[in-house]
Parts: sequence; structure tokens; C-alpha cells
Amino acid sequence: MEYKLVPMDRSHLSGVAELERLCFSTPWNEAMLAEELFNPTASFIVAEDPQGEVLGYAGLHVVLDEGYIDNVAVRPSCRRQGIADRLLDVFCRFGQAKLAFLTLEVRPSNAAAVALYEKHGFQEAGRRKDYYENPKEDALLLTREFSP
Repeated sequence: MEYKLVPMDRSHLSGVAELERLCFSTPWNEAMLAEELFNPTASFIVAEDPQGEVLGYAGLHVVLDEGYIDNVAVRPSCRRQGIADRLLDVFCRFGQAKLAFLTLEVRPSNAAAVALYEKHGFQEAGRRKDYYENPKEDALLLTREFSP
């Protein structure tokens, strides 16, 4: 599958919002995503095909030397082709160069995502009780620390 990773811009908002609805029980809407375009602490990257269709995306917020990965989402028909792996790799390489750690939450029932994060060196740092809705579920708090 042919695609490239690019910074999210206005042209991606409807595609990213559609991915949010497909992938998450409490999705971000287009207006929320648009706000992130002007957020100096945010970095959102998109995997797009040659026609500009959004195949996946990931979002990161950075405060001082701490990184928080918001969402990593891939169109269901495009999964298991390395897109999420490449998106996450961008943030891990940035973290290695600039941050003390990266952290994120994930549903324990999302075995594929947990395995992907563990492959990239994330380890369980705790749980957030009843973090998710529809269905209600705790969140695993996963963190990857970087050496100075």
C-alpha cells in the first residue's frame, strides 16, 4: 500500500474526524481537531494515500520534556500494514531526541495496540479506573522513558 506521512492540515480534518468516529467510542469532532492546528503544544501527523485520503493519523502533545500521545488510529481496511507502527515510530524518534518520556492510555482489551506499544518500548506504569465509556473499561497507562 502506497502512502506518505505528512503534518495534519485543514484538508485532513474531515478524514481524521471520520477515522475518530470509526475507531473510538468518544471521538473528537472536526472542530476539536481544527483547534489542534493552532495549538503550539500539539503535533498531528497523517498517513495519506496518493489521492490524499486519510488512512491513519496520530496526535502528540508536548509540555516541557513530557510527551502525551493522544490517539493513534488507522482505517480498519488498512490495518496490519505497518501504518500505526510508522506513525508511532515518528513520535518515538522525536521523544528519543527531545523528551524525558512519552505516555499514553490504551484499553487493555485492545491487544493489537498494547502489543504495538510494547514493541516500541512502552511499559505499564499504572491504570486509570473506568477511564473509557461504551464499554466502560479501565485504561492501561503506558510510558516509555528516554535516557538523557
